[in-house]
Amino acid sequence: MMPPAPPTAAAARLFPAIDLRGGKVVRLTQGDYARQTTYGDDPLEQAQVFAQAGASWLHVVDLDGARSGEMTHAPHVRRICAETTLKVEVGGGVRSEQAIDLLLNCGVERVILGTAALRNWAWFEKLVQHKAYQRKLVLGLDARGGKVATDGWEKTSDVTALEIARRVSDWPLAAIVYTDIAVDGMLSGPNVAATRELAQATRVPIIASGGVGTLDHLRALRMLPIQGAIVGKALYENAFTIHEALAAFERGA
Repeated sequence: MMPPAPPTAAAARLFPAIDLRGGKVVRLTQGDYARQTTYGDDPLEQAQVFAQAGASWLHVVDLDGARSGEMTHAPHVRRICAETTLKVEVGGGVRSEQAIDLLLNCGVERVILGTAALRNWAWFEKLVQHKAYQRKLVLGLDARGGKVATDGWEKTSDVTALEIARRVSDWPLAAIVYTDIAVDGMLSGPNVAATRELAQATRVPIIASGGVGTLDHLRALRMLPIQGAIVGKALYENAFTIHEALAAFERGA
């Protein structure tokens, strides 16, 4: 059965982001672990702020897990799922079915795979088709110069994000999270052209990530045929509030 076409902009959702490293809420600039800014000591408290503002989704990345291949923040994820109303998607260090099951048992709505999927494509394809995981898995495509990066963005492959998006077009994935590493954490604007091209190349819903620094950036993304947009650093740097972001992206205000 063919997956549904991507939703219209009117149905798009904002995904405020929490990146975890050493149990703290942090952000990296362009994926560089040496360029970290720490914004908080309590991930649950930050998640509750987003939930109280009206967010319905939360995007969580285990940065330690992305680098090491071993998830380290499952207890934090479990608390967020248990103590907020947010629908949570989680990535970083998800390299096995056991890790997927652990997160789903924590209450996660869906699980993001990037490095593991690209390293073992046959395994990933079989996983996506498994009845228990259909519409529960998200493919993370992180691109540097259009080429897919893996292992916490420390390795770059020869395959393009566009090629992969076309390859999975008819798969029962929940979404593709597309991150342009060059703009991530820079607040200089998302790669709208590349995001549009990707969205038009596949039937899998696209979630845009990286570069949002103003409400106009969100409004530009809202015009694309995508499922949602991830916002992180701009919120933590007070470029705008979560209330303003939700209004601009979800309601077109």
